Amino acid sequence: MDSSAAKRCLLLCLGLVILLSALSARLVYVQVIHRETYANKAGNSYKSKVKLRHQRGLVLDRHDEIVANNMPTVTVKVDKYHLLDANVASRGLAAKRLRQSSEWDEWSKKRRSSKVLTLSNTIQEEYLSKGFQLYEDHLDYVLEEMSRPLGISKQELKDKINLNQQRRGRMDVVITRDIGRDVAEKLERHARERWLGGFRFEEEEHRWYGSPELATHLIGVVNHEGQGQSGVESKMNHILAGVDGYREEQRDVRGLVMPAHKGSVLPPKNGLNIKLTLDMGIQAIIEEELDWGMDAFEAVHGTFIVMDPSTGQVLAMASRPHFNLNNKDDFAKNGFNYGLQAVYEPGSTVKVVAAASAIEEKKVNIDTVIDCHWGSYKHGSVTVRDAYPKAKIPVWKILQKSNNIGSYKMGLMVGQKRFAQYLRDFGFVQKTGIQLAGESRGNMTNIEGNPRDFASSTYGYGLSVTPLQMCAVYCTIANGGQLMKPYIVDSIDTSNGIIVEKYSPTVVRRVISERTAAAMRKALATVTEPEGTAKRAAVEGFLVGGKTGTADKYDPKLRGYDSSRSTASFAGIMPINDPKFVCLVVIDDPQTTEVKHGGGTMAAPVFARAAKRIAAHMNLTPDQAQTTPSIALSE
Repeated sequence: MDSSAAKRCLLLCLGLVILLSALSARLVYVQVIHRETYANKAGNSYKSKVKLRHQRGLVLDRHDEIVANNMPTVTVKVDKYHLLDANVASRGLAAKRLRQSSEWDEWSKKRRSSKVLTLSNTIQEEYLSKGFQLYEDHLDYVLEEMSRPLGISKQELKDKINLNQQRRGRMDVVITRDIGRDVAEKLERHARERWLGGFRFEEEEHRWYGSPELATHLIGVVNHEGQGQSGVESKMNHILAGVDGYREEQRDVRGLVMPAHKGSVLPPKNGLNIKLTLDMGIQAIIEEELDWGMDAFEAVHGTFIVMDPSTGQVLAMASRPHFNLNNKDDFAKNGFNYGLQAVYEPGSTVKVVAAASAIEEKKVNIDTVIDCHWGSYKHGSVTVRDAYPKAKIPVWKILQKSNNIGSYKMGLMVGQKRFAQYLRDFGFVQKTGIQLAGESRGNMTNIEGNPRDFASSTYGYGLSVTPLQMCAVYCTIANGGQLMKPYIVDSIDTSNGIIVEKYSPTVVRRVISERTAAAMRKALATVTEPEGTAKRAAVEGFLVGGKTGTADKYDPKLRGYDSSRSTASFAGIMPINDPKFVCLVVIDDPQTTEVKHGGGTMAAPVFARAAKRIAAHMNLTPDQAQTTPSIALSE
């Protein structure tokens, strides 16, 4: 060998030595020095996390009756990684062929498995040159065997699986949700016996309501992702929801789950329970009686609210129309909570503000006689009329007969700015802050600057309120003059009964003195007497106080009020001398022509029917001998 050839051989050998040395160094670096780092990276490319669902907290009423519970259900999914695996597909088709054999039923489970695995190898060779046909034929087998047990058509199942759409990281397809465990077990056994790989049966929790048509707007609904969509379920979602955990699983190069792999697990954190102030017994009563009123008067909307005046606790709240909490069929159409979200002109129920403010400002007492000008009174640019044509009547009778002129003149005594402040002090044009989503604040016109707006507001027009705000006003009169913050959540508890947070009654402000409140209560007691506008609100054996309200509805198209459409309401306090509960009933847009539209003819009877039953539910003792207020009107 000449010298030049020797040099070339030497250089070639030297290059190979350097290259192999570098490769060896790299292997040492990867497999020895940073072995764990690269092993984790390799594993991570095939790792995925399976969500471990938390258990949502329960919702209970004040007597610990479960209102919203969790029902264990199963979600059926298809993993397309498995449907696109040649081994899985060929085994399924092998089982299809062998099941047609008369010997299949005679074979043991072990022999069936051996036969399927052997035939699957042959099937793979048959389809070797046919490309995607193996998976399409296997899919036809899946559709044939699983569509009927799943209760859907073959085409619907095929569309859901959509084998042609493949997206890395998103190969799980939900086929059906919320099926019972017993049904899921049958489906899983059915798929296993037919060697249908790819189906996954994941246990989840489905929200279940024991009384799905009671307090629907108040409780609210939850979507499939476990998020509250309305009511307490939405407002307190951060408390009820908890936190999901996860379980890591590893897949092989084909994307198939490796059963032997044990990844890390983070347990889920369950949500806390919510205990409400709600009394489901009272709730059932008002729902029934509100339905009676809605049907009897052919109303479009309506609400019934019951509160404890001493604490501000909401004992019951119903709105119409409503929906079923379990099937949610009408939620999109009827999910609007009239009692909390609607605003309406309250009519004469707001006259208590004019009377209470005039008494509080020491302009009048309940026996002060006011000239009502025989039904028509002009003051500057304002003219006020009333259908009760009397000359001079006392303040208590102005409320008993719901006289507009008397109410307006009491407002004049207080003054426009001061009267507007009393409206705000009683809680109008501001949210109550109750623990429910979607509350409205209401609105009022230019009461302080416009004499006509001011006049209208003294007898319930030009002022938009929510039913909850109006109920809170009468609670203020019932409890001695303090505006209480309405609340619906009593406490937040753990699953073993430990109280995490307790909600207490909150005094927003003192609006009127105890003496003024007492005077108002005895005046309101006359409203339900035979001469009052709310005689149909009387409850045998009890002294009842309250006030009717009737307001024509404003029509934007007419740019004025439509006398053929109205809102009828009644606010009631019972018993008037020792108030235990306050109710507000609103019958909105009644269509009947058989009954005169008004708070006394429509809302008052609904109150009376419910109040009698509520008193029995609360074990209130009637006093048959008591027929007149214990506080003399002339005091």
